[in-house]
Amino acid sequence: MAAIVGAPNNRRMSKSRAAPPPARRPRGHHYHVYVVELADAVWNLPRFRRANPDYELGKPFVYVGMTGLDPDVRFDKHKAGIQASRYVRDHGLRLLPSLYAVYNPMPYEAAREMEVELGIALREQGYGVWQG
Repeated sequence: MAAIVGAPNNRRMSKSRAAPPPARRPRGHHYHVYVVELADAVWNLPRFRRANPDYELGKPFVYVGMTGLDPDVRFDKHKAGIQASRYVRDHGLRLLPSLYAVYNPMPYEAAREMEVELGIALREQGYGVWQG
C-alpha cells in the first residue's frame, strides 16, 4: 500500500517534537491618564473642599485617574458603578481629552507618575481636583 501524502500519521507525536507554544508579545505602552469634568455640586462635599483649599472660583472641578483601559471605557465603567470613584459616578459629566490626550499611551510606571503630576499641575492652575 502506498502512503497518502499529507495524511495524518497514526502515531502520536512525542512532546519533544510538538510545536512550541507561540511566544508572548509584550503588551507595550497601553496605560492612560484621564481627566473627567465633575459637576459643580461636588463642591458641596466637605471632603472635596478640604482637598482643594486653593481652588479658584470659576475653574472646573475634575477627577484625575489612570487606567489600562481606553479612557472612554473606563469612564463608562465609573458611571455604571463598576470599580467606580463615587465622585465620577455621581458627578462625572464628560472626559476632557484636551488635558490628557498628549500623554497617552504610556507604560504603567509612567502613568502612575503622570496621574500624580497632572493632578498637582491642575491644582496649581486653580482647578478643584480629586485623584483616583
